[in-house]
This record gives sequence, C-alpha cells and structure tokens, in this order.
Amino acid sequence: MKFEVSEIVSILKQEISQYKHKLDVSQVGRVVEVSDGIARIYGLDSAMSGEMLEFENNIRGEVFNLEEDSIGAVIYGDYTKVKEGSDVHLSGQVLSIPAGFELLGRVINPLCEPLDGGPEIMTKGCRFIESDAPGIAQRQPVRRPVQTGIKSIDSMVPIGRGQRELIIGDRKTGKTAIALDTIINQRGQHVICVYVAIGQKESTIADVIETLRKYKAMDYTVVVGTSAADSAPMQYIAPYSGCAIAEYFMYEYRRDTLCVYDDLSKHAVAYRQLSLLLRRPPGREAYPGDIFYIHSRLLERSAKLSDELGGGSLTALPIVETLEKQISAYIPTNVISITDGQIYLDRDLFHAGIRPAIDVGMSVSRVGGDAQVEAMKRVASKLRLDLAAYNELKEFARLGTELDLSAQIRLDRGSRMVELLKQPQFSPMSVGEQVITILAGSSGLLDDIPVEAVGEFANSFLQWLTREHNEYINEINTTNKLSDELIAKLTEAIKSYKSLQKSKV
Repeated sequence: MKFEVSEIVSILKQEISQYKHKLDVSQVGRVVEVSDGIARIYGLDSAMSGEMLEFENNIRGEVFNLEEDSIGAVIYGDYTKVKEGSDVHLSGQVLSIPAGFELLGRVINPLCEPLDGGPEIMTKGCRFIESDAPGIAQRQPVRRPVQTGIKSIDSMVPIGRGQRELIIGDRKTGKTAIALDTIINQRGQHVICVYVAIGQKESTIADVIETLRKYKAMDYTVVVGTSAADSAPMQYIAPYSGCAIAEYFMYEYRRDTLCVYDDLSKHAVAYRQLSLLLRRPPGREAYPGDIFYIHSRLLERSAKLSDELGGGSLTALPIVETLEKQISAYIPTNVISITDGQIYLDRDLFHAGIRPAIDVGMSVSRVGGDAQVEAMKRVASKLRLDLAAYNELKEFARLGTELDLSAQIRLDRGSRMVELLKQPQFSPMSVGEQVITILAGSSGLLDDIPVEAVGEFANSFLQWLTREHNEYINEINTTNKLSDELIAKLTEAIKSYKSLQKSKV
C-alpha cells in the first residue's frame, strides 16, 4: 500500500496538533555536551541572555552564549550531576540569591548555600545577583570616612564611604591584611562588611574566618567563599553575589556597607577560562574583549546614595595581585582606571620591615582630604609631601652627596615619621591615637629620640596618655577636631612624658 507525500505530511500534522498544547518545545532543551562547568544545549529557542536555567537534580545555570543552533550555558554548583541528554528548563527569571540579617556571621558560597556546617539559610528578602549601578542623580559626593585604623592609610590615602579603593601589590605583601584590619576596625561603626574570597586556597579562607572570629568581627560580616577547587562559573559569580548582599543592606536598610573582593586577578582568570570554554574569541593575553566590562559593572555599583534613596553607601576594596611589580599589566591598569585610587604595597618595603608596606609615591586617593576628619586633615595635610621629599633626600644621601643642615633635619625627621607609621597587624588605632602620634612626629617633638626607639616611645606614650589624660584622646574621637588649646596641652604632655622617661634613666 502506497501513500502520497501530501498524505504523509497531513497525517504528521494531525498527530503533532494533538500535542500542541501539551508540550512547548521552546521551554525545554536537551544537554548535548557538558564539561568543566559549561553545557551546550539544543532547543530553548526563546531563551534570553542571562536567563536562569534549571537542570535535573536541582542544578542551576545561566544562559551565556546565544548561537544559531544551540546555546552555551554555565552551570552553577556541582556540574558533575549534569549528564548529556538530560532535560533543561527555562525559568523565565534572572539569577537571584537570598539576602538579609540572617547572613551575618555565616560562611556561604555564591549561591547562599552554607559552608560553615550551620543550618540552611532562610531569609525574607532576596536580590538579583546582577543589577544596574545607581545613576549620577542617585548619588552624592563622598564625604564621610571609612576609618581603617591604620595610620598610614587614614592619614595619607583616606577612604570614604562609597569609594572604590584598590589594594594592589605582589603576592605576600600584606594586601589581605589591610582589608582584614579595615573590617576589624568597623566594630561599633555600624558598617556591615562582606568579604569575598575568589579562588583562594581553602586553608587561607579558613585562616581569614578564624581571624575575624577571634576579633569578634563575624557579628557584622558575611564571608562569601570560593576555593581554587571550585568551578570557574562559581568563582566568576562570587563578587557579584557579595555585592548583591551588600546592596540589599544599602538599599533596603539604608546602611553603610563595605565589600572586599579578594582578589579580582583570580576573578579575571576564572572568566577567561569560562569564555575560552565557550569558544568566545580571545583578545590580549587570551582574555575576552569584555574583561574590562565585567569589572566596571561590578565596581560601579559602589556608591554613596542620595538622601532621597536613604543615604546608604557601599564601599569597595578590590584587591589585585601584580607579578614582579608589573603595575602596568593588563588587569591592574584596567582596575586602576575604574577605581577612585589605589594603595600600592611594595615588596622591597615589606622585606625591609616597613609594614604596612605602602609606597607613598604610587598610592593615591582621588577623594583625598574630603574623606578625612578635620583633626586628621590638620596634622597630616603635608605628610605625603614630606615623605616624598624624604625619599628623594634618602637617594641623594645614599650616593654620598653632602647635605646642608636643613636637608639633614628633614632627613632625620622623615626617618622618624617612617618609624611612627609602622604598625603591627590586627592592632587598629582610634582617630585620636592616630592624630596624636602624627602630631608628635611632625611637630619635631621626637627629633631628639633615637630613630630605632621612636616606635616604642610612641606606643608607651599613648598608654601613659590613656591612663593620665584620656580626655585628650576622647575629645578628638568625639568632636573629630583638634583645637589650638588641645595642641598646646598635648605638646606639654609629650614634654612631660619625655622628662619622666629621662628621670627613670
């Protein structure tokens, strides 16, 4: 029995019509290929870029590449559970994560799943991982400082609430230490902190968490962790998840927040891996063409919001690692151009015992004195210039050049200021203590003390002042001002303490 072609077509159409309302082919696809956190999917004709996908076994993913006959997607979570031939469903939503006060003190992955062995996180609120940065009219100038508790930063490279300040330097120069000191110093400052570890060793992340717990900073901190063993997609979304959590507090509760991204060098490498697996065309150093955009759209979300939006703020401290001091490399120059300044840590200074190893000449804050309290501005206004001049004079002296008396005085005072600005890790100082220390050095009151004894003298003087005249420190801490009368009292106190020390000898 033979059928005409037209008859076969009509029979097929009739059969298909029975399933027209039962199956929407555009909403269901099939995994053709899966490897290294990347899936190639056939079908899903109506998929949109950035749309969330639902794989079997409750695995989530995201549409990245829209191609002519298939789509390229990234898989978040355990991609080994996704098999070739399995079904994929469109969700009609973009990726979002839970957010709220329930996250404080917790260690989570970028999907807000607990990593600390605690209970499942249940929050009332949620926020999209990707969201638009506030516009120009929705912002206001950065005026209030984020006190790091580190003398050399608060005096010379001040950070304001809503600023993006890059911490950059070679490995093992104290980049993470500065970020942790800043988080620890926010205790009692009503600032919510988010620490994002991107592709770090698990032992390093554990040390960070232990440090934050030791100094009781986890009460107001969320740790978003991805280890080097996690897939490239998980490392890629980690900073966006951390930013979304901080944004939730900024927009919903009008709070000041601080977000540390440690570090964006590894984030760029993860995105490069992800892009190459998706067969996107490589550019300079094999990074994709939009590598600048992924960091700019992250860091532009940091802002000091206008009063109409509640006046909250999100301060970003991105960290970038350089290789052999190559600050002009691709990723460092990209991030420098996006941020509002950088704190450059020099390896030679670090090994010379000058810690934090901040290179004054290479470090800058583009917000500047606007983010400093009045008292600090008064004592530290010339400190950067004085230290820069000191470094020049030191080079001349090293060449054997004879210096006149005034130059020798400046050289001696500069060496004492360098000693004064040294500070051990995890020992943040209040504004009052910092101001008094810098005042003592810049006014020349310590010029007769041996250089090697300056740091010890300053510490013991602050302890004595706390016991005998604590009202001086409290006045600066409460008013943020330094009056002529208080300067006179502090000068007299320093002279009295010096006399006391000489009498003991």
